[in-house]
Amino acid sequence: MGDNMEDKTGQNKKGLNIDGIAKLAGVSRSTVSRIISGKGYASPETRQRVLAVIEKMQYKPNAVARAMASRRTNSIGVIVFRKTQPIVSHPVYGKLIDAILLAAESLGYSVFLKTDQEMSLRSTDYMLEKRVEGLILISRLHKNVIDYVKKFDVPYLMVNGSTDDPDVIHLVSDDVSGGRQAAAHLFGLGHRKIWILAGPQDHRSHKLRLEGFLAWFEERGVRQGLTVVHSPESDFEHGRRVMAEHWDDFRRQDCTAVFATNDMLALGAMRELADRSVAVPDQVAVMGFDGTDHAAVCTPSLTTVQVDTQRMGADAVAMLDCLVRKTGEPTRLKEYECRLIVRQSTQKGK
Repeated sequence: MGDNMEDKTGQNKKGLNIDGIAKLAGVSRSTVSRIISGKGYASPETRQRVLAVIEKMQYKPNAVARAMASRRTNSIGVIVFRKTQPIVSHPVYGKLIDAILLAAESLGYSVFLKTDQEMSLRSTDYMLEKRVEGLILISRLHKNVIDYVKKFDVPYLMVNGSTDDPDVIHLVSDDVSGGRQAAAHLFGLGHRKIWILAGPQDHRSHKLRLEGFLAWFEERGVRQGLTVVHSPESDFEHGRRVMAEHWDDFRRQDCTAVFATNDMLALGAMRELADRSVAVPDQVAVMGFDGTDHAAVCTPSLTTVQVDTQRMGADAVAMLDCLVRKTGEPTRLKEYECRLIVRQSTQKGK
């Protein structure tokens, strides 16, 4: 038996049992049992107090693992780690979640969905208390979350995030290749002075899209006309605001094109250009990344590099199902090819 395994009385080898947890938390033994098993009611305040004691005393991993092993639930948990709103209605994450829900239903799973703006462990605790059979972790998350999940015998994988941990299965778009496609498109149209609006560089996608774009030009000895401006967030309003804040530099450098590392930043920049009576694409071309619905319905429609979020979401559920049923070992890294979609915002006279 492992060092932390419990005996039949609920005592673990560190000397702490359910009665000890109850005493430290100031609640009854039955309350602790309900919180550990996920059965019955406990107020949020009581639950938080008990979980704090459990985490501090390193008792919970064994208790939750034992509870989860007792029966199948045919449920999976999906946690979206994102600091800012929107989350579920986000043009990328919303589509990803829709694909996950559809695929889960087809395989007979119910889905618990949580959003986590604090990058904390509380959402993970919630899923474990619900006895989910597997976890899909979406977007950027701290290493402590992965380390925490690893303590439990629960299959999991990551979507649209990155990690140096070789044990983590993660599904991602090939953002470097997508950035290179964007660079080749603008270069082919004759653009040499390009304004690059880069989203948060602690997010894998924005970082790699920028790297791919710059690398393509560097390989051809063309870098002098490229200007990189960073945005702290990746939404429409920040795209507009950053363009406005750097307007004098933009005009002084006589840039003929804007490339943004996602569609919402590109659309914000394009709105600022329109408000300043700059014609897109006749005076300045604009290009985004993601292939959101917004890119197709705006005027002019936005040239973009499309990410296959629907396939990514469906595959995430299928791969997690294999892990849950132990019917195969998916590849640790699955990359999805991006596709250039040319629209009006880069095509003069279109």
